[in-house]
Amino acid sequence: MILTYIETREKRIKKSSLEALSEARRTAEALGTETAAAVLGTGMDGLAAELASCGVARIYLLENPSLDRYSTQDYAAVLAELIKKLGPQAVFFSATAMGKDLAPRLAARLGVGLAADCTQVSVRDGALEFTRPIFAGNALLSFRLTCSPQIVSLRPNVFPFGAAASAGETIREAVEIPAARTRAEVTEVLQEGGEEIDVCEADVIISGGRGMKGPENFALLREISELIPRSAVGASRSAVDSGWIGHQHQVGQTGKTVSPNLYLAFGISGAIQHLAGMSSSKVIVAVNKDPDAPIFKVADFGVVGDLFQVIPPLKEELKKLRG
Repeated sequence: MILTYIETREKRIKKSSLEALSEARRTAEALGTETAAAVLGTGMDGLAAELASCGVARIYLLENPSLDRYSTQDYAAVLAELIKKLGPQAVFFSATAMGKDLAPRLAARLGVGLAADCTQVSVRDGALEFTRPIFAGNALLSFRLTCSPQIVSLRPNVFPFGAAASAGETIREAVEIPAARTRAEVTEVLQEGGEEIDVCEADVIISGGRGMKGPENFALLREISELIPRSAVGASRSAVDSGWIGHQHQVGQTGKTVSPNLYLAFGISGAIQHLAGMSSSKVIVAVNKDPDAPIFKVADFGVVGDLFQVIPPLKEELKKLRG
């Protein structure tokens, strides 16, 4: 069995978890086994049908009011108990901010290894083999884990989502979380205004760097984002450190790792830390005044010029496409 942790936000499944679940199904088919999914929190009954459409054999709804807000410690403890009971061969996560926090803690609790931020999973001679970028994306590492279960996190926007009709069985379990065991509690979740999606789940990312010259000019990138479905605004570390935009938009080694279908980089030189977070994008378009900027070495298309002269005509063309 391959078990997939399903990340939710406001009672909705995150797209990256459906990608992980689809990959779990494909891997399970190659191994000749079945898939299962774990959802934590209360009021999740409506998600079972959506998960069944991904070909899940069993859906575990682990219910406790304390799980309605994310807690690394409580989530790891609950999942560890489920894993001990089910004995899966592998446990898949999406390598989101939550997945990167939860998967290592769970691996440590179980005393097993972790294959983190994988971009490929294959089955060779009946064993799982993983591939992940290393050295800021300049090389790929293929490896195997010898432990059981194998904890795996998958990079979002890399693995395709595929529906597969299934009459999955829903199993509801009430779990207990002793108050004495909980050392930290989430008291409030502050969300940014607007309906912009997370950069990790965006199909298109419009990023700005120090070349944007100030926080007011990020409005130009948001105007482009409003014209492109499933897009989000990203930023380099220098722009975030300057206070021009929030940290949740930061792409890079100390920010978020993204793999959109299209990455537009405006005024970003391409420091190795930034390239580590976006080099796996399907198509990269860079705009920079400096023809020797490192970003051009990874870009599929490059424009050497002033971004403030490039953005207005781009916006007008997008408006025409929108009709």
